[in-house]
Amino acid sequence: MFGEKGEALKLADNQTVSTILDKECTFEGKMTFEGTVIINGKFMGEIFSDGNLYIGEGGYVEGKIEIGSIQIQGEVHGNIIAKNKIEINAPAVVQGDIAAPSLIIKEGAVFEGNCSMGRKDGANVVGLHSN
Repeated sequence: MFGEKGEALKLADNQTVSTILDKECTFEGKMTFEGTVIINGKFMGEIFSDGNLYIGEGGYVEGKIEIGSIQIQGEVHGNIIAKNKIEINAPAVVQGDIAAPSLIIKEGAVFEGNCSMGRKDGANVVGLHSN
């Protein structure tokens, strides 16, 4: 998963990682990005991107997420809207409302909230968009 010194981190599906918020790091505010971001630390605030977000097993996110795709193994407390896919893997805990055209919740993961699925453009996702 990690390259040689000076090389960008690449995931198994050959995605290049833009940024990592690693363990023992805490960030509060608004995050926007292109590409792929991994959160293994603590983030509180808002995340907006058409890219990919990975929340690792030690990761904790509290706030609103509007994303292209998201994979979760850590904890999320807040609403998630994904344009493409939400994947919740064990031992994840997700508390909040979620909306995406594709949803995967694997055995051992916990999801508490409401779910809306539909078209990729999100046109039928009601009640999760803020003004």
